[in-house]
Amino acid sequence: MSSIRGRLLLWQISALMLTGLLVSIITYLLAWDAFNKIRDYGLEQIAYSVVRHGVQYDNDEEVRNDRGQFVSQIWTADNSLFFSSIDDAGPPKQSPGLHVLEWQGTEWRIFTLQEGGMTIQVATTSASRARKFAAIAPWLLLPLVVLVVVLGLLIRAAVGRALAPLQQVRAEVSQRGVSSLHALDMHDMPDEVAPLVATLNELLVRLDEALIAQRRFIADAAHELRSPLTAVKLQAQLASRANTQSEREIALAQLTGGVDRAAHLVEQLLHMARLEPSARQSTFKTLSLDALIKKVVADFSAQADARDIDLGVGACAAINLTGQADSLYMLLGNLLDNALRYSPTGGRVDVELGKEGNQAVISVYDSGPGIPEAERERVFERFYRVAGSDVPGSGLGLSIVRQVAVMHGGHIELNTATTGGLAVRVVLPLH
Repeated sequence: MSSIRGRLLLWQISALMLTGLLVSIITYLLAWDAFNKIRDYGLEQIAYSVVRHGVQYDNDEEVRNDRGQFVSQIWTADNSLFFSSIDDAGPPKQSPGLHVLEWQGTEWRIFTLQEGGMTIQVATTSASRARKFAAIAPWLLLPLVVLVVVLGLLIRAAVGRALAPLQQVRAEVSQRGVSSLHALDMHDMPDEVAPLVATLNELLVRLDEALIAQRRFIADAAHELRSPLTAVKLQAQLASRANTQSEREIALAQLTGGVDRAAHLVEQLLHMARLEPSARQSTFKTLSLDALIKKVVADFSAQADARDIDLGVGACAAINLTGQADSLYMLLGNLLDNALRYSPTGGRVDVELGKEGNQAVISVYDSGPGIPEAERERVFERFYRVAGSDVPGSGLGLSIVRQVAVMHGGHIELNTATTGGLAVRVVLPLH
């Protein structure tokens, strides 16, 4: 059974029925014991009545009725049977007091009294007594049945009332949509439900923020893709209208450059999408950070050679770090791509790795124009580019770097290099 209401009702009503059954058994046993005591006392009173008044019957009908109730017997002092209310001898004579006797396959309850030289004995069968008790037993259990039924209905109503807040939460959640992810009302919520509602409210806030970020990202991406795609379209039209081979080659070269810029932007957008919280995979493993840096530098050496830029690794400590290799490669790749783009021909880019306490520090120095101090915080915004820069780019590189650093519990700092260019420090905890 998957319903909380059903489980509560099942357990509570089952407990009620079990308790009712136990109480019924105890009540039955106590009532049966009391019934026997009263009936035994009745036998005793009949015996004393016989002593005082003797045995007198007005007619045969009264004798027959008496036989159905009990058997009375009187013995004289010489042990001869003086009177018996039944035709045969009846149960044998017993010593004074109350006895339970098995006679002729039937259980008898007998009270015997000796008085004035006579022995008076009054007996009845246990079966006859049980039949009489069975006739009144249902009335003894009726109040208990009524109690169980009433309590069952009250328990059902109480469970329904107790679970009403959950129904309220369900109704409110069902009314939420993409455009209305506001918090649920926690007024008068029970203590057991309040933590669940608070957690749902936190989830709604995160979901709303994620949707806002997604919409903003899609809008920014559409806006940024419009320009390079428009340029590609114009360059393709120019190439198709070229009259000479030289004009066609120039147009195709411009078209290739436009396609490269659009492809670079799309690649950066994909990187950003992979770093969104909903797309992250928290598979952090121990990796060699110095080996990763050397690999990234080797991969970008061809790009550096093409621009006659001296790209190299300076001081590089052997450091193992717990992180994601793919995203850290993305971080280093964007740092080197930016440094190589902004460094002039014949410039220099250096990468260093050091350790400060329990943190790894990656430093990248270039000989480019640097970033004015007033704009160093804004360059981490998506698609933001420093005014006056003629270097093609998407404005996403440093934003990606910061996201990866934050994902690893670190941070990024921008300073001025001794060469006049930009000095980037990425500080990452080792664990």
